[in-house]
Amino acid sequence: MARRLHSAALAGLCSTVFALACATAAGTHTTTAPIEVPPAIALPADEAPVLQLEARGTQNYECRAGQGAPEQREWALVAPEADLFDASGKKVGKHYAGPTWESTEDGSKVVGALRARADAPEPGAIPWLLLGATETSVQGTFGGIRSVQRLGTRGGKAPAGGCPGIGEMVKVPYSAVYSFSRAKG
Repeated sequence: MARRLHSAALAGLCSTVFALACATAAGTHTTTAPIEVPPAIALPADEAPVLQLEARGTQNYECRAGQGAPEQREWALVAPEADLFDASGKKVGKHYAGPTWESTEDGSKVVGALRARADAPEPGAIPWLLLGATETSVQGTFGGIRSVQRLGTRGGKAPAGGCPGIGEMVKVPYSAVYSFSRAKG
């Protein structure tokens, strides 16, 4: 019980600037040093982080004709497919196309749209993002969420180079910390 309270307290104290360091201390993510959130994906001034969850799963890509040159092929993101875990390591939700985050405990969900992005500091990792909520539940875990930050990404990038044939699929393992915010006050 004390460990659970300690982890919850640590997770609750996390700011977006030290999100990864706090998540590591709470046992949700493995990194050794705090990483500052780039200004490009900072939360709006009238919002505050209220929840952090670790995602573990895959980024799923399909081989499609190139946009500028149809004879060329390229990997296109289809959707993420990941489980969401709280600070204690308990599975509490899922992340899928939309992009959507859904609680398996209360059914609440939030759907986001890209606002800004920043390159991930780790090679081979998908970018860090700031997404604005386009749909959100009124109550529950994701009730009233206004923004979602994707931080601390590992893996998930499409394979380098071309792809073998139109319609081929690949699932690339990834992990990330998602930070959810609500309006202050």
